[in-house]
Amino acid sequence: LVQVHGQGGFKFQNWAKTYGCSPELYFQPTSVEEIREILDMARQRNKRVKVLGGGHSPSDIACTDDFMIHMGKMNQILKVDKEKQQVTVEGGIFISDLNVELSKHGLALANLGAVSEVTAAGVIGTGTHNTGIKHGILSTQVVALTLLTASGDVLECSESLNVDIFQAARLHLGCLGVVLTITFQCVPQFCLHEVAFPSTLTEVLDHLDDHLKRSQYFRFLWFPHSENVSVIYQDPTNKPPSSSTSWLWDYAVGYYLLEFLLWISTFVPSLVCWINRCFFWLLFSSRVENIATSYKIFNYECRFKQHVQDWAIPIEKTKEALLELKAALENNSKLVAHYPVEVRFARGDEIWLSPCFQQDSCYMNIIMYR
Repeated sequence: LVQVHGQGGFKFQNWAKTYGCSPELYFQPTSVEEIREILDMARQRNKRVKVLGGGHSPSDIACTDDFMIHMGKMNQILKVDKEKQQVTVEGGIFISDLNVELSKHGLALANLGAVSEVTAAGVIGTGTHNTGIKHGILSTQVVALTLLTASGDVLECSESLNVDIFQAARLHLGCLGVVLTITFQCVPQFCLHEVAFPSTLTEVLDHLDDHLKRSQYFRFLWFPHSENVSVIYQDPTNKPPSSSTSWLWDYAVGYYLLEFLLWISTFVPSLVCWINRCFFWLLFSSRVENIATSYKIFNYECRFKQHVQDWAIPIEKTKEALLELKAALENNSKLVAHYPVEVRFARGDEIWLSPCFQQDSCYMNIIMYR
């Protein structure tokens, strides 16, 4: 019999420092047998169990007063099948580590979120997404997984085994059990050519279908209280890595000055309109290009302290929703919105809890400095 011991007095806080908790016991198992023991202990004591990933969700989804399991010690790559271009990993592996290891085998994930310091089980469990109307949320890249249920059973799930559970577990919200292993469908390693250029909200919304067809990974940033938009195209390329950005300008202006002015705006909200216009002109009013390995383009820094909400709506409602949001801001002088409103897109899927279930979707990411 495996004996597991939980740590008392552990304090958890998510990355954004918006939520935290103090679980009764905190566990870092190293085997399936240890997890079974934890679940058995929880059952005997009538405790709930939460599995913690990278802690990057801005919500309180990881929080519990009972038992918390961190899968960080079950983080190995179990198999790389170059012929099928598939990789099987333990649920606790960080996507950032997986990206590096896949590149050694000439492989990559076809799409990634903005942050890779997240676990494989967590990234599918929370419905993480990026953009690209030909690409689904990250969970759609999962072709198989194994799930340890509360009763201690291990279920093999795929499109041919335990199909219903598979479609539920690909976006599980931590509700179905402990995800032990995941098999991802990969693609050959590739570089991305990113082009960002200025436009207007009217132009982008009037020609949305054209933009979606023109770039494999298209998104745009709208600067509230203005018509200003930064359009971002990302597409595979065979060109060598290069960059037209300035680290000094990007950080001195794009981070430190911006954070200082946003902090001031918490006391003087009327400054937000000016700040949004000013920073569009400083950082987004000219064309910028970068070429790098795919995951280095997909990932970007969430630099300043923020509250975020990500709304998924049917893609055909994109124009209507953004124009209503713009009108609401224009008609209420007391309502201010920090930049940017990030707008992304995803292909429909058959995953039960997916915001894209059986429909192509638009994601509107609303950001507020705090």
